[in-house]
Amino acid sequence: MNRNDLWQKCIEFHGHACGGLAIGFQAALYASELLGLQFSNDEQVVCIAENDACGVDAIQVILGCSVGKGNLLFHICGKQAFSFYSRKTGRSVRLCLKPKPQGLTREQALEYYQSHSAEELFDQMPVRLSLPENARIFSSILCSVCGESTAEHMIRLHEGHPVCIDCLQEYNRFDV
Repeated sequence: MNRNDLWQKCIEFHGHACGGLAIGFQAALYASELLGLQFSNDEQVVCIAENDACGVDAIQVILGCSVGKGNLLFHICGKQAFSFYSRKTGRSVRLCLKPKPQGLTREQALEYYQSHSAEELFDQMPVRLSLPENARIFSSILCSVCGESTAEHMIRLHEGHPVCIDCLQEYNRFDV
């Protein structure tokens, strides 16, 4: 698929064209180039996004990373930074957006991100976080309070009974 068609596919998925989508678009294509990545049908490609902004949608479309497959993870820091990993080769890269010129309108920002090369837009550096293990499938346990089925790793014991996090009454003697 050519670059323009891929951009249109990202816009269709996201709902509109914007600077944030262009950031993710550029990051995904740059990571593909640097690591030899292709669309991930399973967990071959992993992305850890340090934000939950518009650009993540382009990464989903281009690289096939998704929360449901377990290969799109969030380490929310409020940064326009993305770590990409190839399970096939073991290679990885962290791309961090460089500051854009001050005072750009939304339209100018979109144009800026579209007209500059990825090398101009991102600092390329080693990843800070280790490659996460493959996604696991957990058993479900019923919460003894609300009765809702909950993934085993999210259950806590309260007085010997399984309780989901929503129903758990925290114990803290200092923040009263």
